[in-house]
Amino acid sequence: MIRQSISLTSPNDDWLNTQVKNEEYSSKSELVNDLIRQARKQQAQVDYIRAKIEKSEDSGFTKDSKSQILKQSKELLHGKL
Repeated sequence: MIRQSISLTSPNDDWLNTQVKNEEYSSKSELVNDLIRQARKQQAQVDYIRAKIEKSEDSGFTKDSKSQILKQSKELLHGKL
């Protein structure tokens, strides 16, 4: 395993300490690794959606731009449409 040194803001360090104290995680390292795994999974989902949008856009299925589709998707996700 690779050892790293990182700097945290006080609120972030407090939050990490609370998670470990509440036994949600056994260590800060375990928690940070889990957060990174979650972020990587989320990025993979975003990349998949982006690829689907580009494929649809290239097929002529819609005249909306990629940014318009993403904006509409975000609005739907947040209940604004």
